[in-house]
Amino acid sequence: MLDQSLPREVATPVYRFDAATPRRRDAAVGDLLTGFRRWRLPAALAWLDLRNRYRGSVLGPFWMTLSTAAMVFGLGFLYSNLLKVPLPEYLPFVAVSLILWNVINQIANDACTSLTSAEGIIRQMPLPYSVHVLRCVFRNVLIAAHNLPLILLVFLVCGIWPRAAWLAALPGLALLMVNGFFVALFLGMLCARFRDIGPIVGSAMQLLFFLSPVLWKPELLGPRAEWLLLNPAYTLMEVVRGPLLDGGAGFGVWLSALVFTGLAAVVAIVFFVRFRGRIAFWV
Repeated sequence: MLDQSLPREVATPVYRFDAATPRRRDAAVGDLLTGFRRWRLPAALAWLDLRNRYRGSVLGPFWMTLSTAAMVFGLGFLYSNLLKVPLPEYLPFVAVSLILWNVINQIANDACTSLTSAEGIIRQMPLPYSVHVLRCVFRNVLIAAHNLPLILLVFLVCGIWPRAAWLAALPGLALLMVNGFFVALFLGMLCARFRDIGPIVGSAMQLLFFLSPVLWKPELLGPRAEWLLLNPAYTLMEVVRGPLLDGGAGFGVWLSALVFTGLAAVVAIVFFVRFRGRIAFWV
């Protein structure tokens, strides 16, 4: 019972909640805005995750760079002979493709545990849920940053020198990160509710790897290459790969990538608005 001797403005409760009008949209938008304003927190947590993962290791995350380098050169020599493509032409393609695919694949798989892995924090601290999603994206960006010098090394070995057209890959990288955030937000909630979704996503990504032009070039499909615009992995890779290898990506590729990113954003936000209040119970 409120003390009647207190002034009216002091005795009035500050926070009010009406079950009939829960204001889910305001809570979801506030969560997203607060998470982006506190971007330094998920960035620091992502850096801590990376340090803890490779604690006690001599090379740290550069073990992944060496593994990627071995795969790039091994697959490059093999498939350049199988596909009858000159090695200096094929090796830059497979290097960029594999590194970009690893980013997409790792974000998709980590997204499945972006919220459940933070169960202890979610149950104990009133942090925005978007902080945990950003942590997942930043962690994979840091891992990818260790592999980016490998692209430059392969280009120099093959006689490809830096040029201004490479700057056109930066908007593609930004679009890839935006898409990754909304995919991580949606899959994080979906996998928190249905734990069987994680293995399904892993199997789907394996199938998508073979259906996407990672080891083979889109030109091999001939006229049917237009159907690749329906593959989100291809379009998100191509907006980055195109400027690095071919001087730019086509209008259809950019349009498809923007449409897939917009659809991911709409689905994730609608799902987040509707079920944000249940996440703490799902994890």
